[in-house]
Amino acid sequence: MNSRKINDRKMNHHRNRTRSERHLKPKKKSLLRRGIQFFTILILLGALAGIAYGGKLYFDAENLMDKAYKPRKNAVDMNETIVADADPFSILVMGIDDNEERQLGTARTDTLLLVTVNPKTEVVNTLSIPRDTFTYLETENFTGYSKINAAYTYNQEDGAIDAVENLLSIPINFYATLDFQAFEKIVDALGGVEVDVPVAISEANADVTKMIELEPGLQTLNGEEALAFARTRKIDNDIKRGERQQLVIQAVIKKALSLGSIASYPDVINSLSDHLWTDMNSSTMMTLAKSSLSKNYEFNSFVFSWMSFNYSYTGESMVGIYQDSLEYISHKLKVSLGLEAEDERDAPGYEFQSDEVTVSDKTYPLYEDGVQSDDFVNEQVYDPVYW
Repeated sequence: MNSRKINDRKMNHHRNRTRSERHLKPKKKSLLRRGIQFFTILILLGALAGIAYGGKLYFDAENLMDKAYKPRKNAVDMNETIVADADPFSILVMGIDDNEERQLGTARTDTLLLVTVNPKTEVVNTLSIPRDTFTYLETENFTGYSKINAAYTYNQEDGAIDAVENLLSIPINFYATLDFQAFEKIVDALGGVEVDVPVAISEANADVTKMIELEPGLQTLNGEEALAFARTRKIDNDIKRGERQQLVIQAVIKKALSLGSIASYPDVINSLSDHLWTDMNSSTMMTLAKSSLSKNYEFNSFVFSWMSFNYSYTGESMVGIYQDSLEYISHKLKVSLGLEAEDERDAPGYEFQSDEVTVSDKTYPLYEDGVQSDDFVNEQVYDPVYW
Protein backbone atom coordinates (compact mmCIF):
# COMPACT_ATOMS: atom_id res chain seq x y z
CA MET A 1 0.00 0.00 0.00
CA ASN A 2 1.27 3.43 -0.88
CA SER A 3 1.59 5.96 1.90
CA ARG A 4 2.76 9.52 2.04
CA LYS A 5 5.72 11.06 3.87
CA ILE A 6 5.34 14.68 4.90
CA ASN A 7 8.32 16.94 4.22
CA ASP A 8 10.16 18.26 7.28
CA ARG A 9 8.57 21.70 7.19
CA LYS A 10 5.08 20.33 6.98
CA MET A 11 5.81 17.54 9.45
CA ASN A 12 7.00 19.99 12.11
CA HIS A 13 4.07 22.27 11.38
CA HIS A 14 1.61 19.54 12.25
CA ARG A 15 3.59 17.80 14.98
CA ASN A 16 3.31 20.78 17.32
CA ARG A 17 -0.44 20.64 16.95
CA THR A 18 -0.91 16.94 17.57
CA ARG A 19 1.39 16.26 20.49
CA SER A 20 -1.45 15.46 22.88
CA GLU A 21 -2.70 12.74 20.51
CA ARG A 22 0.69 11.03 20.11
CA HIS A 23 0.45 8.82 23.16
CA LEU A 24 -1.68 5.89 22.08
CA LYS A 25 -1.39 3.55 25.01
CA PRO A 26 -5.00 2.49 25.68
CA LYS A 27 -6.64 4.12 28.66
CA LYS A 28 -8.04 1.52 31.06
CA LYS A 29 -11.47 2.24 32.51
CA SER A 30 -12.81 0.69 35.72
CA LEU A 31 -15.76 3.08 36.05
CA LEU A 32 -18.31 0.40 35.19
CA ARG A 33 -16.86 -2.46 37.20
CA ARG A 34 -19.31 -5.36 37.16
CA GLY A 35 -21.59 -3.07 35.20
CA ILE A 36 -22.51 -2.44 31.63
CA GLN A 37 -20.35 -1.68 28.62
CA PHE A 38 -19.28 1.83 27.72
CA PHE A 39 -22.02 2.29 25.14
CA THR A 40 -24.72 0.43 27.01
CA ILE A 41 -26.33 3.53 28.50
CA LEU A 42 -27.59 4.39 25.04
CA ILE A 43 -28.62 0.92 23.91
CA LEU A 44 -29.05 -1.52 26.78
CA LEU A 45 -30.12 0.51 29.80
CA GLY A 46 -33.73 -0.35 29.11
CA ALA A 47 -32.88 -4.04 28.89
CA LEU A 48 -31.00 -3.99 32.19
CA ALA A 49 -33.79 -2.09 33.88
CA GLY A 50 -36.32 -4.61 32.64
CA ILE A 51 -34.22 -7.55 33.81
CA ALA A 52 -33.59 -6.01 37.22
CA TYR A 53 -37.09 -4.76 37.99
CA GLY A 54 -39.33 -6.92 35.83
CA GLY A 55 -43.03 -6.34 35.27
CA LYS A 56 -44.19 -3.56 32.96
CA LEU A 57 -40.70 -2.06 32.75
CA TYR A 58 -39.40 -5.30 31.23
CA PHE A 59 -42.07 -5.29 28.54
CA ASP A 60 -41.54 -1.58 27.87
CA ALA A 61 -37.85 -2.26 27.32
CA GLU A 62 -38.57 -5.22 25.05
CA ASN A 63 -41.08 -3.18 23.04
CA LEU A 64 -38.53 -0.39 22.67
CA MET A 65 -35.93 -2.80 21.29
CA ASP A 66 -38.41 -4.43 18.93
CA LYS A 67 -39.42 -1.00 17.65
CA ALA A 68 -35.79 0.07 17.23
CA TYR A 69 -34.86 -3.03 15.23
CA LYS A 70 -33.85 -2.07 11.70
CA PRO A 71 -31.86 -4.75 9.82
CA ARG A 72 -29.43 -3.67 7.12
CA LYS A 73 -30.27 -4.26 3.48
CA ASN A 74 -28.55 -7.25 1.88
CA ALA A 75 -26.50 -7.92 5.03
CA VAL A 76 -26.05 -11.18 6.92
CA ASP A 77 -28.14 -11.28 10.10
CA MET A 78 -25.41 -11.43 12.74
CA ASN A 79 -28.03 -12.14 15.42
CA GLU A 80 -28.14 -15.67 13.99
CA THR A 81 -24.37 -16.21 13.96
CA ILE A 82 -23.01 -14.38 17.01
CA VAL A 83 -23.65 -15.47 20.59
CA ALA A 84 -23.49 -12.16 22.41
CA ASP A 85 -22.36 -13.57 25.77
CA ALA A 86 -19.59 -15.72 24.25
CA ASP A 87 -18.42 -14.50 20.84
CA PRO A 88 -16.40 -11.31 20.23
CA PHE A 89 -18.20 -8.71 18.14
CA SER A 90 -18.02 -5.11 16.96
CA ILE A 91 -20.67 -2.40 16.94
CA LEU A 92 -20.57 1.02 15.31
CA VAL A 93 -22.43 3.60 17.39
CA MET A 94 -23.51 6.61 15.34
CA GLY A 95 -24.87 9.88 16.68
CA ILE A 96 -26.64 11.77 13.93
CA ASP A 97 -27.68 15.39 13.67
CA ASP A 98 -31.25 15.25 12.43
CA ASN A 99 -33.89 17.53 13.87
CA GLU A 100 -37.27 18.43 12.36
CA GLU A 101 -35.69 21.11 10.19
CA ARG A 102 -33.08 18.66 8.83
CA GLN A 103 -34.76 15.49 7.60
CA LEU A 104 -33.00 12.13 7.74
CA GLY A 105 -31.78 12.32 4.15
CA THR A 106 -29.53 15.28 4.98
CA ALA A 107 -28.21 13.94 8.29
CA ARG A 108 -24.53 13.31 8.90
CA THR A 109 -22.84 11.33 11.63
CA ASP A 110 -21.77 13.87 14.21
CA THR A 111 -20.29 11.06 16.31
CA LEU A 112 -18.68 7.78 15.21
CA LEU A 113 -17.76 5.44 18.05
CA LEU A 114 -16.49 1.95 17.22
CA VAL A 115 -16.75 -0.59 20.04
CA THR A 116 -15.37 -4.13 20.16
CA VAL A 117 -16.52 -6.49 22.90
CA ASN A 118 -14.87 -9.79 23.83
CA PRO A 119 -16.94 -11.57 26.51
CA LYS A 120 -14.32 -14.31 27.01
CA THR A 121 -11.37 -11.99 27.68
CA GLU A 122 -13.71 -9.40 29.27
CA VAL A 123 -12.17 -6.58 27.25
CA VAL A 124 -14.01 -3.69 25.62
CA ASN A 125 -12.18 -1.41 23.18
CA THR A 126 -13.55 1.94 22.04
CA LEU A 127 -12.33 4.15 19.23
CA SER A 128 -13.64 7.63 18.46
CA ILE A 129 -13.26 8.29 14.74
CA PRO A 130 -12.80 11.97 13.83
CA ARG A 131 -15.79 13.11 11.79
CA ASP A 132 -13.49 15.14 9.50
CA THR A 133 -11.36 12.14 8.53
CA PHE A 134 -10.59 12.38 4.80
CA THR A 135 -11.36 9.11 3.04
CA TYR A 136 -12.64 7.50 -0.15
CA LEU A 137 -16.36 6.74 -0.18
CA GLU A 138 -18.05 4.28 -2.50
CA THR A 139 -21.83 4.29 -2.03
CA GLU A 140 -24.95 3.95 -4.15
CA ASN A 141 -25.28 7.72 -4.42
CA PHE A 142 -21.69 8.96 -4.37
CA THR A 143 -18.19 7.76 -5.20
CA GLY A 144 -15.16 9.91 -4.41
CA TYR A 145 -13.26 11.64 -1.63
CA SER A 146 -15.05 13.31 1.25
CA LYS A 147 -15.21 13.49 5.04
CA ILE A 148 -16.13 10.19 6.61
CA ASN A 149 -19.20 11.72 8.27
CA ALA A 150 -20.74 12.26 4.80
CA ALA A 151 -20.99 8.50 4.22
CA TYR A 152 -24.22 8.38 6.24
CA THR A 153 -25.72 11.15 4.13
CA TYR A 154 -25.19 9.20 0.94
CA ASN A 155 -26.28 5.74 2.12
CA GLN A 156 -27.24 5.94 5.80
CA GLU A 157 -25.98 3.08 8.01
CA ASP A 158 -24.69 0.99 5.10
CA GLY A 159 -22.59 3.89 3.83
CA ALA A 160 -21.09 4.67 7.25
CA ILE A 161 -20.35 1.02 8.00
CA ASP A 162 -18.68 0.47 4.62
CA ALA A 163 -16.51 3.57 5.15
CA VAL A 164 -15.35 2.47 8.62
CA GLU A 165 -14.73 -1.11 7.48
CA ASN A 166 -12.61 0.19 4.61
CA LEU A 167 -10.65 2.52 6.89
CA LEU A 168 -9.85 -0.04 9.60
CA SER A 169 -9.99 -3.28 7.58
CA ILE A 170 -12.23 -4.96 10.16
CA PRO A 171 -15.84 -6.18 9.92
CA ILE A 172 -18.64 -4.29 11.64
CA ASN A 173 -21.10 -6.81 13.08
CA PHE A 174 -23.78 -4.48 14.43
CA TYR A 175 -24.71 -0.83 14.42
CA ALA A 176 -26.72 1.50 16.66
CA THR A 177 -27.88 4.92 15.51
CA LEU A 178 -29.24 7.63 17.78
CA ASP A 179 -30.23 11.18 17.06
CA PHE A 180 -29.39 13.98 19.42
CA GLN A 181 -32.93 14.38 20.65
CA ALA A 182 -32.46 11.00 22.34
CA PHE A 183 -29.32 12.21 24.07
CA GLU A 184 -31.00 15.37 25.38
CA LYS A 185 -34.03 13.44 26.60
CA ILE A 186 -31.94 10.80 28.40
CA VAL A 187 -30.00 13.47 30.30
CA ASP A 188 -33.20 15.32 31.21
CA ALA A 189 -34.89 12.07 32.28
CA LEU A 190 -31.99 11.47 34.68
CA GLY A 191 -32.30 14.97 36.11
CA GLY A 192 -29.11 16.22 34.50
CA VAL A 193 -25.47 15.09 34.71
CA GLU A 194 -22.48 16.50 36.59
CA VAL A 195 -19.65 17.72 34.34
CA ASP A 196 -16.53 19.77 35.05
CA VAL A 197 -16.59 22.40 32.28
CA PRO A 198 -12.97 23.49 31.62
CA VAL A 199 -13.58 26.84 29.91
CA ALA A 200 -16.43 29.22 29.17
CA ILE A 201 -18.54 27.93 26.28
CA SER A 202 -21.00 29.73 24.03
CA GLU A 203 -22.67 27.32 21.61
CA ALA A 204 -25.96 27.27 19.67
CA ASN A 205 -28.43 24.59 20.65
CA ALA A 206 -29.22 21.71 18.26
CA ASP A 207 -32.06 23.64 16.58
CA VAL A 208 -29.95 26.81 16.35
CA THR A 209 -32.73 28.75 18.06
CA LYS A 210 -30.74 30.06 21.03
CA MET A 211 -27.24 30.21 22.50
CA ILE A 212 -26.15 27.95 25.36
CA GLU A 213 -23.80 29.81 27.73
CA LEU A 214 -21.68 27.75 30.15
CA GLU A 215 -19.23 29.03 32.74
CA PRO A 216 -16.15 27.04 33.84
CA GLY A 217 -16.44 24.71 36.80
CA LEU A 218 -18.16 21.59 38.11
CA GLN A 219 -21.91 21.84 37.48
CA THR A 220 -25.04 19.90 36.63
CA LEU A 221 -25.98 20.20 32.96
CA ASN A 222 -29.40 19.57 31.49
CA GLY A 223 -29.80 17.73 28.19
CA GLU A 224 -29.49 20.79 25.98
CA GLU A 225 -26.43 22.03 27.86
CA ALA A 226 -24.72 18.63 27.90
CA LEU A 227 -25.20 18.29 24.15
CA ALA A 228 -23.79 21.78 23.53
CA PHE A 229 -20.75 20.95 25.68
CA ALA A 230 -20.14 17.68 23.83
CA ARG A 231 -20.57 19.11 20.36
CA THR A 232 -18.84 22.48 20.45
CA ARG A 233 -15.85 22.79 18.11
CA LYS A 234 -14.91 26.37 18.93
CA ILE A 235 -12.62 25.69 21.89
CA ASP A 236 -10.35 22.98 20.45
CA ASN A 237 -10.46 20.35 17.68
CA ASP A 238 -12.16 17.24 16.38
CA ILE A 239 -10.13 14.81 18.50
CA LYS A 240 -10.72 16.72 21.73
CA ARG A 241 -14.38 16.94 20.79
CA GLY A 242 -14.52 13.14 20.69
CA GLU A 243 -12.92 12.99 24.13
CA ARG A 244 -15.53 15.41 25.50
CA GLN A 245 -18.30 13.25 24.08
CA GLN A 246 -16.86 10.21 25.86
CA LEU A 247 -16.58 12.28 29.06
CA VAL A 248 -20.27 13.21 28.89
CA ILE A 249 -21.30 9.62 28.16
CA GLN A 250 -19.36 8.49 31.24
CA ALA A 251 -21.19 11.12 33.30
CA VAL A 252 -24.51 9.82 31.98
CA ILE A 253 -23.55 6.24 32.83
CA LYS A 254 -22.45 7.21 36.34
CA LYS A 255 -25.75 8.99 36.94
CA ALA A 256 -27.80 6.17 35.44
CA LEU A 257 -26.16 3.57 37.68
CA SER A 258 -26.78 5.53 40.87
CA LEU A 259 -29.56 4.22 43.11
CA GLY A 260 -31.33 7.57 42.96
CA SER A 261 -31.90 7.17 39.23
CA ILE A 262 -33.92 3.94 39.40
CA ALA A 263 -37.20 5.83 39.38
CA SER A 264 -36.10 7.55 36.16
CA TYR A 265 -35.71 4.33 34.14
CA PRO A 266 -39.21 4.40 32.62
CA ASP A 267 -38.58 7.95 31.39
CA VAL A 268 -35.19 6.89 29.99
CA ILE A 269 -36.84 4.07 28.05
CA ASN A 270 -39.49 6.43 26.71
CA SER A 271 -36.82 8.96 25.70
CA LEU A 272 -35.28 6.43 23.32
CA SER A 273 -38.52 5.65 21.53
CA ASP A 274 -38.38 6.79 17.87
CA HIS A 275 -34.79 8.00 18.37
CA LEU A 276 -32.87 4.70 18.29
CA TRP A 277 -32.25 2.29 15.41
CA THR A 278 -30.17 -0.89 15.52
CA ASP A 279 -29.77 -4.24 13.79
CA MET A 280 -29.17 -5.97 17.14
CA ASN A 281 -32.46 -7.64 17.97
CA SER A 282 -34.08 -7.74 21.40
CA SER A 283 -32.96 -11.30 22.09
CA THR A 284 -29.30 -10.46 21.43
CA MET A 285 -29.50 -7.29 23.52
CA MET A 286 -31.12 -9.11 26.45
CA THR A 287 -28.43 -11.80 26.29
CA LEU A 288 -25.70 -9.16 26.28
CA ALA A 289 -27.32 -7.21 29.10
CA LYS A 290 -27.62 -10.28 31.34
CA SER A 291 -24.03 -11.25 30.58
CA SER A 292 -22.81 -7.74 31.41
CA LEU A 293 -24.11 -8.00 34.95
CA SER A 294 -21.71 -10.88 35.69
CA LYS A 295 -18.64 -9.53 33.88
CA ASN A 296 -15.72 -7.42 35.07
CA TYR A 297 -14.79 -5.69 31.83
CA GLU A 298 -11.53 -3.87 31.20
CA PHE A 299 -12.02 -0.79 29.04
CA ASN A 300 -9.42 0.44 26.55
CA SER A 301 -10.02 3.76 24.79
CA PHE A 302 -8.03 4.56 21.64
CA VAL A 303 -7.47 7.75 19.66
CA PHE A 304 -5.62 8.21 16.38
CA SER A 305 -2.45 10.20 15.93
CA TRP A 306 -3.25 12.60 13.13
CA MET A 307 -2.45 15.68 11.09
CA SER A 308 -4.70 18.22 9.42
CA PHE A 309 -4.79 19.89 6.02
CA ASN A 310 -7.03 22.05 3.91
CA TYR A 311 -8.35 20.20 0.87
CA SER A 312 -7.99 22.82 -1.85
CA TYR A 313 -10.53 21.12 -4.11
CA THR A 314 -13.35 21.92 -1.67
CA GLY A 315 -11.67 24.38 0.73
CA GLU A 316 -12.55 22.19 3.72
CA SER A 317 -10.30 21.29 6.63
CA MET A 318 -9.61 17.54 6.77
CA VAL A 319 -7.99 15.06 9.13
CA GLY A 320 -5.30 12.68 7.89
CA ILE A 321 -4.30 9.69 10.03
CA TYR A 322 -0.70 8.56 10.39
CA GLN A 323 -0.06 5.16 8.87
CA ASP A 324 1.57 3.57 11.93
CA SER A 325 -1.26 4.81 14.15
CA LEU A 326 -3.89 3.34 11.84
CA GLU A 327 -2.03 0.03 11.66
CA TYR A 328 -1.55 -0.18 15.43
CA ILE A 329 -5.17 0.54 16.34
CA SER A 330 -6.46 -1.74 13.58
CA HIS A 331 -4.24 -4.49 14.96
CA LYS A 332 -5.54 -4.03 18.51
CA LEU A 333 -9.14 -4.19 17.30
CA LYS A 334 -8.46 -7.30 15.19
CA VAL A 335 -6.83 -9.04 18.14
CA SER A 336 -9.86 -8.26 20.31
CA LEU A 337 -12.12 -9.79 17.65
CA GLY A 338 -9.96 -12.89 17.29
CA LEU A 339 -9.01 -11.98 13.72
CA GLU A 340 -5.27 -11.51 14.28
CA ALA A 341 -2.66 -13.11 16.53
CA GLU A 342 -1.00 -11.14 19.30
CA ASP A 343 2.57 -9.91 18.75
CA GLU A 344 5.10 -7.66 20.48
CA ARG A 345 2.61 -4.77 20.36
CA ASP A 346 0.41 -6.67 22.81
CA ALA A 347 3.14 -7.36 25.36
CA PRO A 348 2.62 -5.97 28.89
CA GLY A 349 4.02 -2.48 29.21
CA TYR A 350 4.20 -1.84 25.46
CA GLU A 351 3.51 1.81 24.62
CA PHE A 352 2.91 2.87 21.05
CA GLN A 353 4.08 6.25 19.81
CA SER A 354 3.58 7.42 16.25
CA ASP A 355 6.58 8.65 14.27
CA GLU A 356 4.23 11.26 12.75
CA VAL A 357 5.98 11.03 9.40
CA THR A 358 3.85 8.90 7.08
CA VAL A 359 0.17 9.58 6.46
CA SER A 360 -2.07 6.70 5.41
CA ASP A 361 -3.03 6.85 1.75
CA LYS A 362 -6.56 6.04 2.91
CA THR A 363 -6.78 9.51 4.44
CA TYR A 364 -4.83 11.73 2.04
CA PRO A 365 -5.60 12.95 -1.53
CA LEU A 366 -4.57 10.76 -4.47
CA TYR A 367 -4.21 11.31 -8.18
CA GLU A 368 -6.28 9.02 -10.38
CA ASP A 369 -3.22 6.76 -10.83
CA GLY A 370 -3.02 6.25 -7.06
CA VAL A 371 -0.03 8.52 -6.43
CA GLN A 372 -0.30 10.97 -3.53
CA SER A 373 0.29 14.63 -4.26
CA ASP A 374 0.36 18.00 -2.53
CA ASP A 375 -1.55 19.59 -5.43
CA PHE A 376 -4.81 19.28 -3.49
CA VAL A 377 -3.35 20.44 -0.18
CA ASN A 378 -3.08 23.91 1.31
CA GLU A 379 -0.56 24.17 4.17
CA GLN A 380 -2.63 26.82 5.99
CA VAL A 381 -4.26 24.36 8.37
CA TYR A 382 -6.32 25.24 11.40
CA ASP A 383 -4.49 25.86 14.65
CA PRO A 384 -6.41 24.04 17.39
CA VAL A 385 -6.35 25.32 20.95
CA TYR A 386 -6.05 22.63 23.62
CA TRP A 387 -7.46 22.82 27.11
